[in-house]
Amino acid sequence: MRVDILTLFPGIFSGPLDHSILQKAREGGLLTVEVHDLREFAEGRHRVTDEPPFGGGGGMVMKPEPVFAGVEAIRDRFGPGKAVLLSPQGETLGSDLARRLSEEEHLILVCGRYEGVDQRVADHLADLEVSIGDYVLTGGELPALVLVDVVARFLPGVLGDPMASSRDSFEEGLLEAPQYTRPRTFRGHSVPDVLLSGDHAAIEKWRREESLQRTRIRRPDLLNKKLTAAKGVE
Repeated sequence: MRVDILTLFPGIFSGPLDHSILQKAREGGLLTVEVHDLREFAEGRHRVTDEPPFGGGGGMVMKPEPVFAGVEAIRDRFGPGKAVLLSPQGETLGSDLARRLSEEEHLILVCGRYEGVDQRVADHLADLEVSIGDYVLTGGELPALVLVDVVARFLPGVLGDPMASSRDSFEEGLLEAPQYTRPRTFRGHSVPDVLLSGDHAAIEKWRREESLQRTRIRRPDLLNKKLTAAKGVE
């Protein structure tokens, strides 16, 4: 997969992309990520990328021209790509959306800033708007990193265990069961006996029950959604 990122602050991406799973995916040729400075696509001596909004109001709004020029230049150079605008008004990023995006060969991520991006970018350029939650950040750079990380986990070969992503929280509409490792007892707190029993059927049953219980307590909305979906199939 190829991911191109358009941003006013390219330096934000240098650390996270050069470590851990994302670094290995890039070095292994499974993921290509290139960060582009949006100012390079702005016109004029001062490379202006934002203006006050029509109609008044505080703050500045990102101009449409640099964004359109940047996305079009990337497409001209690397071929068609799905343009994704990171926006608090977009579809909330979850496992289903991440899985769908992982099937794309090329993503172009547009990072907003200030009071937002001219609406014509969302209406006439972006193929999709994506949010990572019901809150507002200072820009789209952190959401873009989150999206890249989440999507990369679904790319074949990125994770050492090919089944790892299927066992993550939310993959079955439930939270993941508790995990334990050595030591067997730590500060008087012991690992559940069933995990040491060697009985794989009992372990799977325990994990399923713990997953349901944890979801029921912490995220009842997920459980209700799962039950509603199950009834819809019947």
